[in-house]
Amino acid sequence: MSFSPSPTTARPAHRRQQRRFQQTQHEHSQRANPTPDGHFLLLLTSNAQPMKAFLTLTWTESKLFLREPAATFFTLGFPLLLLVAFGAIFGNDPASAPGEVGYTTYALPGYIALTIGSLGLLSLPITLATQRDHGILRRFRVTPLRPVTVLGAQATVHLGMLTGSTLLLGAAAGVGYDVPLPASPLLALTALVFGGVTFLAVGFLLGALVPTARAAQAVGMTLFFPMLFLSGAAIPQFLFPDWLRTASVVLPLTHTTRLLQDAWLHGQWNGTAALVLAGVGIGSTIAATWAFQWT
Repeated sequence: MSFSPSPTTARPAHRRQQRRFQQTQHEHSQRANPTPDGHFLLLLTSNAQPMKAFLTLTWTESKLFLREPAATFFTLGFPLLLLVAFGAIFGNDPASAPGEVGYTTYALPGYIALTIGSLGLLSLPITLATQRDHGILRRFRVTPLRPVTVLGAQATVHLGMLTGSTLLLGAAAGVGYDVPLPASPLLALTALVFGGVTFLAVGFLLGALVPTARAAQAVGMTLFFPMLFLSGAAIPQFLFPDWLRTASVVLPLTHTTRLLQDAWLHGQWNGTAALVLAGVGIGSTIAATWAFQWT
């Protein structure tokens, strides 16, 4: 006599198989298309080595950065827009700026400093606050990933975007306005990294202190736009009155702009600006280490 399972007996087994299939499909989807809420599952479910996990996380965060219109605009689009707009107005004729250089040549390091400011004051704090809002940082905390891997991936992504923006600006300025290469490429690169790391430290501090992504955006813009117009990043300071140039020394972005200008235009290292930025960077790092919250 053959036994034929009743519908009541067969239904639970069928449902278990259906649940397993759906779970498998969901896992494959998360691996193929990581999202802000799910990209960590790729690392959580794999036995990747620390370096492989770091590279995977960095690649994922890079794609997420480029998918964010505001971050992409302020990092890549806005500095290039200023370069083209002011270049069309003032050109790059010799002696149109101090030091017998063209206006666009003089202004280019400021546009690079602008990118540094936008990454440190807007992009990084908003990213960290958003991940905290969505519980991503809390979930990272329970994975085998070390904190230095998670935060190091963010730093690497933002430094990579700074590098890409600098190359884009340099190429556009050279092709469109005959802006020469830096007087000292090594010093210019050192100044770029120095300023970038300093503002990343500030960004980590803001990301540690602000409770939500909306607050991070409000605080970041409150800090960024005064620095944008007063530091010499968007508008060269030789156009400012003396009292405004003197008042602007309280802004970290002023010293970043001066450090880049001296290295790029004159091949000189501005020790005063570097000392101020070192103090800001070290102080921000210490404070961020103490204040950072994963939840």
